[in-house]
Amino acid sequence: MENYKILLINPKQPDTYWSFKHALKFISKKAANPPLGLLTVASLLPAEWEKKLVDLNVSSLKEKDILWADYVFLTAMSVQQKSVHEIIDKCKLFNKKIVAGGPLFTEEYENYSRIDHLVLNEAEITLPLFLDDLEKESAKKIYHTSEYADMTRSPVPDYSLINTSKYAFLSIQFTRGCPYDCEFCDITALLGHKVRTKTTEQIISELDNLLKTGWHGNVFFVDDNFIGKKNVLKKDLLPSIIRWMQKNKYPFLFTTEASIDLSDDDELMDLMVDAGFSTVFVGIETPEEASLVECNKKQNNNRDLVRSVKKIQSTGLEVSAGFIVGFDHDSPSVFQRQIDFIQSTGIISAMVGLLNAPKKTKLYQRLSKEGRILKEWTGNNTDYSLNFIPVMNKHELLRGYQKIIKGIYSSKAYYNRVISFLKDYNPRTLNKTNVTFTKLIAFIKSILIIGVFNKSRKYYWNLFFWSLFNKPKLFPLAITYSIYGYHYRKVFREFS
Repeated sequence: MENYKILLINPKQPDTYWSFKHALKFISKKAANPPLGLLTVASLLPAEWEKKLVDLNVSSLKEKDILWADYVFLTAMSVQQKSVHEIIDKCKLFNKKIVAGGPLFTEEYENYSRIDHLVLNEAEITLPLFLDDLEKESAKKIYHTSEYADMTRSPVPDYSLINTSKYAFLSIQFTRGCPYDCEFCDITALLGHKVRTKTTEQIISELDNLLKTGWHGNVFFVDDNFIGKKNVLKKDLLPSIIRWMQKNKYPFLFTTEASIDLSDDDELMDLMVDAGFSTVFVGIETPEEASLVECNKKQNNNRDLVRSVKKIQSTGLEVSAGFIVGFDHDSPSVFQRQIDFIQSTGIISAMVGLLNAPKKTKLYQRLSKEGRILKEWTGNNTDYSLNFIPVMNKHELLRGYQKIIKGIYSSKAYYNRVISFLKDYNPRTLNKTNVTFTKLIAFIKSILIIGVFNKSRKYYWNLFFWSLFNKPKLFPLAITYSIYGYHYRKVFREFS
């Protein structure tokens, strides 16, 4: 096979809740997470090919990089659409062939006629087909499959292509697929209901690989539901990670995503904490039972959600969570109920978004049949946009959404929630890394930016001294939460 020069490009992430743009500047980082999909694709390409990776969240796309490449490889989420079109424009100026894959293109490939080769679904299956045809000089426009990849054949991502110091987290993946079938979620459409896993040996190899980069700190398991195979976790993976962490003197703190039924398994929660997990993102969605039934969120039905959250928190795991308003069965009382739920549970990072319908979801199919789809989803559910006609009056819905944001992210509400959470929070997994220059600078920046020049400064100093005298071990975490709050208020247009 001919040796090619491959330029892999990760599009720019707009300023959203998930970008953490306003928090990253405190720790002198450029982006929250590296492009794990592209790093994995790079490892699937022939070893002898030359590869460069440009992450537009970290650096700019230079003309010389485009000119250097034989092919440009591109992946994206829906929220990156604007940047995608800009990249395509630049590459086409120089007549460069583009190969694209990932969630955005798999869902909306018909919108990207200018892309030369669309390698859709999971790259472990479709990329080898493209590479075979490329060698034969007969590469097709579209490659897709209805099959799902064998995760045990997925390679170790090539972290040599990036400067890890530019990121707040590094990423790793254990599972794909989800056993649940929430109407608004496109995960099962893209990755199936069957939960597929890598082997424990693969994960340990990937942890070794991350450590070899010199990384110490946060590692995000990007699984949509980390606990999809509980027995494998309890009997094999987590005990192995515990031994690995002990052997390597606890270099990482792990975060991940899981369904609320994690709260039903004490053994699993204890093992996760012992393995170094500090935070878990949970899809709560809504306290409105009728809306949970509507969206088929069966794992959340018929349970005391407040109690479930507090049960997870009691083990030492912090709960961050996702919430949605705009369901057909949402009543006008849902807005205050969302506020009360978030404040009472002490969920610091509460991602509250408006319901939208991604194209591959059952929600999109239903609303399309009802004639209620207005446009394609932007990928951002916090920018006050809807892509369908809601049952509730739209203006009432948007006013209610704004009420929630103000009710949880105004300075007074947010800092009260932080203190309420820290009062009862007793983490068993503390960051064992030493104080670094970066952390010291972040602390100083927090004093200057939030404590001096920000209108929420009185709440900052209240938390500062409260945590210093009442929970000194959690003082660094209190400062971190102050920085998070600064980002959230910036994203949600400074309601404080």
